[in-house]
Amino acid sequence: MKTIKFLLIGSFLFIAACSTLILKPADFSWPIESVTNVDNNGKVDIKRYSMSFDARPLFIGETGDSLGYQNKQLRVIRNSNGYYFMVANNFRNVYVFGIDNGTLRLEKKIEISKKAGIVNPAFNQRPPYIELVYGDNGGSKVNLTEKGIAKEEAK
Repeated sequence: MKTIKFLLIGSFLFIAACSTLILKPADFSWPIESVTNVDNNGKVDIKRYSMSFDARPLFIGETGDSLGYQNKQLRVIRNSNGYYFMVANNFRNVYVFGIDNGTLRLEKKIEISKKAGIVNPAFNQRPPYIELVYGDNGGSKVNLTEKGIAKEEAK
């Protein structure tokens, strides 16, 4: 009888030790966007959040110009689900990245303008969305999620 109790207690402790610890809810959002200059080597360094990455592939993919990153600013914000949204002046798209083993992996490319690049882009945190404001005097707005442009909800 003692042996059975010992095995049952041991099994319970083993199973409990193997279960995954989950802390929820968790909010990964940044309260405001980070606007950072891309350096001459294409590197972006966001000191506030201890984040850095090579932005050259992003600019090459958007502009087709291997030097398109020079003298540019990149706007980055993170939503509550942990996805990074990135845009720069004259981009036609907003890029959404997730984290994958120490890299940023493109999850979604959201087309904002088919013809000309957007001007004066800025991100705002508008839970559950990331709001993109752009155009002269912030004339245009669109709500984004990691899946794309969010439809307006009825009030």
